[in-house]
Amino acid sequence: MAIISASAMIRSLSLFHVTLAALLVRNPKIIANQSVVALLGQSMQLPTPREFQTPSASISFVAVLFAFIGLSDLTAVSMSEEISDEYWGAQTPVRLLFLFVLTAYTYTFKKGGVMAPRTAEYTMDAGTTLNNSIVFTWGFLEMAAWFWIFVSLREERREKARKIVEKRKAEADRL
Repeated sequence: MAIISASAMIRSLSLFHVTLAALLVRNPKIIANQSVVALLGQSMQLPTPREFQTPSASISFVAVLFAFIGLSDLTAVSMSEEISDEYWGAQTPVRLLFLFVLTAYTYTFKKGGVMAPRTAEYTMDAGTTLNNSIVFTWGFLEMAAWFWIFVSLREERREKARKIVEKRKAEADRL
């Protein structure tokens, strides 16, 4: 059995989302100046957006979305164990796929990236604003956290199935 259960990890990640929402509303510069953002951004050669220097309407909207995700995940993980297991068993792979695609897009379509346009002048496409260090760092760290949750959920499911098989075997031996 794992040291940290999947539900504890989901609760922690949900509380992190709520905390992130509060930070984005109050002072988004704190997020932009984090060393992990700078480290991953510079290592992947991604720019840090200037918009995170002061609070703005778009950053406040992102904060509301983070608060919504955090509170809805806290609600979902607090349901009965069998419903929660079913929900997170279906939800986790979807989130992993989304985060993998977002992170890969951010890196491969950056200016000078593998899939970026090769013209002399770099035009602003629809998703060009996603190619920054904050989006990449968030997607990468979330993807790592959700992969850990996914592995823990599978391990817990395997352990529960093993206990059920042992229980049925013991009942069959008694009869």
